[in-house]
Amino acid sequence: MVNPKRQVKKDSKEAKEQAVGPLEEVQEQVRELSVEVGANKPTVRPLDEVLGQAERAYTAYMDAQRQVSRIYKENEQQVANAYRRVEEQANSACEESIKQALEARTQAMVQALEVREEAERKAKEDYERTKEQVEKANEQVVAQALKIRDETIAKAWQIRDETVEQAWAIYSKIIR
Repeated sequence: MVNPKRQVKKDSKEAKEQAVGPLEEVQEQVRELSVEVGANKPTVRPLDEVLGQAERAYTAYMDAQRQVSRIYKENEQQVANAYRRVEEQANSACEESIKQALEARTQAMVQALEVREEAERKAKEDYERTKEQVEKANEQVVAQALKIRDETIAKAWQIRDETVEQAWAIYSKIIR
C-alpha cells in the first residue's frame, strides 16, 4: 500500500525539481541580459535603454512568476491525484476485507448448521436407543411382576388347598 505522506513528498519533490529548472532558466536569462548590458555598457546610458532593460527584467520576472504559479498548480493537481489513488486503494482494501469477512461468516454459518444437524441426528439416535431400552426394561419389569403375581397366586392357592385339606382332615377326625 502506498503511504500518502510519502507520495505527497515525492510529488512535491518532483514539482520543486520542475520549478527549479524553469527558475534557473529565467535566472540564466537575467544573467545573460546583465552580461550583455555590462559588455555594451557605455559610460552614460540613455533612459530608453534603462527602461528597456527594466521592461525585459520585469517581463522575465512575470514569466518566472507564471511558471512558478503553473508549477504550484501542477503540484497541487499531482497531490490531489495521489490522494485520490490512495483513497481508491483504501476503498479497494476495505471492500476486499468486507468481502472476506462475509465469506468467512458464511462458511462459519454453514459449519454451524452442519454441527447442529449432526447434534440433532445424534440426539435423535440417543433418544430412540434410550426409548428402546426403557421399553425393554418396562417389559422385563412387567414380566417379572406378572411372574411374581402368578407365583404368589399359586402359593396362595397351594396354601388354601393345604388349609382346606387340613380343615377336612380335622373335620373328618371330628366326624368319625
